[in-house]
Amino acid sequence: MPVNVLICDDSSLARKQLARTLPEGLGANVSFATQGLEALDYIRTHSIDLMFLDLTMPVMDGYQVLEAVQQEQLQLDIVVVSGDIQAEAQKRVRALGARDFIKKPCSEEVLEYLLPDLGYPLDQGGQDQITEQTSVTHEKSAIQAQLDAEVSPIERISEIMNVAMGRAASLLADLLGVFVVLPLPMVNEVEPSELQMTIKAVGDDDAISAVCQGFIGSGVSGEALLMLHDTSIEDIATLMQHQHDNPEQDHAEILMDLANVLISASLKGIEEQLDIRFSLDHPTIIGQQESVEQMLTRGQQQWNKTLAIEYDYRIEQHDIQCTLMLLFSEDAIPMLHRRTAYLG
Repeated sequence: MPVNVLICDDSSLARKQLARTLPEGLGANVSFATQGLEALDYIRTHSIDLMFLDLTMPVMDGYQVLEAVQQEQLQLDIVVVSGDIQAEAQKRVRALGARDFIKKPCSEEVLEYLLPDLGYPLDQGGQDQITEQTSVTHEKSAIQAQLDAEVSPIERISEIMNVAMGRAASLLADLLGVFVVLPLPMVNEVEPSELQMTIKAVGDDDAISAVCQGFIGSGVSGEALLMLHDTSIEDIATLMQHQHDNPEQDHAEILMDLANVLISASLKGIEEQLDIRFSLDHPTIIGQQESVEQMLTRGQQQWNKTLAIEYDYRIEQHDIQCTLMLLFSEDAIPMLHRRTAYLG
């Protein structure tokens, strides 16, 4: 008997990757949903056996879907597939009824081990069929054409960054003993004036401190920029149990600790996915001696175009928010597109 599978993820790349990763022996009828509300509407009107669910999505996130499924007593198995690998995130989804948790990107080997354990034996003679749930009804041939279509470079990079920055958030959560709320990364190719406006919107404040760190490797170079309000640093100092004997020294140490976690871990996540090895410059604290805007006018930032990734980490139940930006040089953009081409 075929297994009716729904893959719910706002990333077209993630949906395609997971559909291609399903073992043929599952014999699945596969449908797609692009966000949680769409998935929930589909479950209410169709017989779904198994759903693979992302957590960070617009309109309705994965947590909200799990809550609704539990409240409405909808009968299906749910496996969360997410770049948010915090231990607390895994604990929460299981408490909401998820059968299991898989970190992105998912491999066929993981599914071959997991699916029989969930009660879905694999028949080597099975063959998957692909359909899709969207707001418009499509013929299967059109669906297959969409599945075969190349994902845009920005979409590919967005998914890579989502996974990488999720790894960093997990380390930050462990460091502070908190739960980090993850948004979707903002990924755009911008002109110099647009970049300055973006940076200014985040960091045009006398109470902002920042750490800047250059990186280069395999033809990919850029600058990482971590920005925090000084009040957030004070709250983080409390979470880290700093003694405040020397506030200025504490301030610098906390900035460097956070940069070491968020910048280093994010770049490490990119390295692992794209087989790149970065060398990092010594991190520099900017704020009192140099403004963020002045940093952008320095030599390395004089690019005609920049690939800017912006990610806001927010700490649950605390008035703490920090912004991590990865700014890839103009020369790095085509290299990143080539490096990610195999994904789409």
